[in-house]
Amino acid sequence: MQARISDARPAGFWLLAIVFALFVLFMYGPMLVIVALSFQGPEGGLTFPMRGFSLHWFRQLAEGLGVVDIGAALRRSLGVGAAVMVLTVVLSVLAGLAFRKKLRGGNALFYIVVASLIMPSIIVSLGIGLEFRLLDTGIKWLLGALGMESTLENYGTALGLYTSALGAHLTWTLPFGLLIMFAVFNRFNPSYEEAARDLGATPWQSFSQVVLPLVAPSIVGIGMFGFTLSWDEIARTSQAIGDVNTLPLELQGLTSTVTTPSIYALGTVTTVVSFLVMGLAIGLATLLARRRKA
Repeated sequence: MQARISDARPAGFWLLAIVFALFVLFMYGPMLVIVALSFQGPEGGLTFPMRGFSLHWFRQLAEGLGVVDIGAALRRSLGVGAAVMVLTVVLSVLAGLAFRKKLRGGNALFYIVVASLIMPSIIVSLGIGLEFRLLDTGIKWLLGALGMESTLENYGTALGLYTSALGAHLTWTLPFGLLIMFAVFNRFNPSYEEAARDLGATPWQSFSQVVLPLVAPSIVGIGMFGFTLSWDEIARTSQAIGDVNTLPLELQGLTSTVTTPSIYALGTVTTVVSFLVMGLAIGLATLLARRRKA
């Protein structure tokens, strides 16, 4: 009679399970603590134990935190996040299509794009800020040389949310989008396009009706990466934003001035927005994948 194989877990399994549980607690514990403390009552403080349970600090947040306009900062972050998401998707898809064929200098271009991932974020931000300050100097000199004194007096700076800050965020999001598209198109079967062309489809019809539906779930993922990476970016924004702040920069500044749980309420709101975006992206990607299989 064959001996029965034991289903008992080895000791090593439980050791690794404990290590993994501690790692998850280390990763998500601080977030859970902040969420819990944000729901304290009016007498609540910045540490445990909690004093009551209410939405008081969320109401305080809605009324404003001193001179900081949280609503305006939130709108700025949402706007630049949406712009980064759209540009990341469009440029990543176009680059993925271009790299399907052998390009002269393609390897060098790829390494240049990916190099921004290994460069310190603050250095990237400083470099972009310096470039735009040099651009300001050139524009002012040109306006003076052309005698456009009124325009020169009204000119401020080229640094801004949708110029330098947008470019700084793209240096962070585009490499991720490009790597995803490379992986997608490396697995893509070109016979689908060949069949479409044999049936008389134009290149645009082949892309829009064959290629795009097949890669749509991955495009949704790229969009999610673009928005979420832009949504909480601080280092690459700090020196390239100009005279306004995004929500993460306002949050960073408030940590040294706000001493009430309203700062935790703001952190909870930003976390909820991130999870909503990820949930919508996962749901849309799942729906597109089911439609593709159907």
